[in-house]
Amino acid sequence: MSTVDLYLRAARRDNTERSYQAAVRHFEVEWGGWLPANSDSIARYLADNAEALSINTLQQRLAALANWHQTHGFPDPTKAQVVRKVLKGIRTLHPAQEKQARPLQLEQIGLLVHWLDGAIAAAQVVQREAEVLRYTRDRALLLLGFWRGFRGDELARLQVQHVDAVAGKGMSCFLPQSKGDREARGRTFKAPALQEFCPVNAYLAWITLAGLTEGPVFRAVDRWGNLSDSGLHINSLVPLLRSLFDAAGIPFVEQYSGHSLRRGFATWATSNGWDVKTLMEYVGWRDVQSAMRYVESSDPFAAMRQGASTASST
Repeated sequence: MSTVDLYLRAARRDNTERSYQAAVRHFEVEWGGWLPANSDSIARYLADNAEALSINTLQQRLAALANWHQTHGFPDPTKAQVVRKVLKGIRTLHPAQEKQARPLQLEQIGLLVHWLDGAIAAAQVVQREAEVLRYTRDRALLLLGFWRGFRGDELARLQVQHVDAVAGKGMSCFLPQSKGDREARGRTFKAPALQEFCPVNAYLAWITLAGLTEGPVFRAVDRWGNLSDSGLHINSLVPLLRSLFDAAGIPFVEQYSGHSLRRGFATWATSNGWDVKTLMEYVGWRDVQSAMRYVESSDPFAAMRQGASTASST
């Protein structure tokens, strides 16, 4: 690989690279298209997959095909008017409500921490070191993910050498790459030290117990208590969280995802008086629309609904 190719590859995140490769493979192998393509074949591809794929997936496929043509020096057929009109028609005839992860509430954080503390204590009694490690990791992942509003992939990529944590004061987490960092300059995120459900104490307890001094913060733990050298895979995060929620007795576990921590924090912050600008700066959103997608709106009619408590009559 040449130096130029190395830097070109580094300019795109691994997840994006994999999704682009899968999209091109779907166009060529599964649908039977030819590359380079013309605008008519792209339009037919969209039409043939309009009912099977969501509009977001189709747009991602178009981005991948556009990237392939630009990278290989061919005109981009996805920008043609016929392609835009077909996509607009699909959006009109196949409207779909965007599915969003259920936000994790602070009350549920309390239930989860209480369950994890009990599980850690029980595992210590019977000397199940693997379980002690795993539950201590999960507590740190849960509290840091919630209070910092991290995405799942940011938690998976966090490195010990990029975290500075001081008990009772707070912590800073440096991410060389993040979704909103278009210039790839890296960003530093700070998290508070709290009296209850503290992410700093949870993080320090985990890396101390695991003996971590560098490399990924959150790693797999096998049945014998051995830690993986690599970080948790992003695809393992949702099953891990859902399994934890289920064990703690939280209902509707299938409605939670890696975004539930981020949405939960955004909703908590808004309900506690944070303005949108402060929330955007803390989490790292670039525009208001992105921020509001994560905020669970309060019910303005809650006090007037049937069954709501009312003052007793005299």
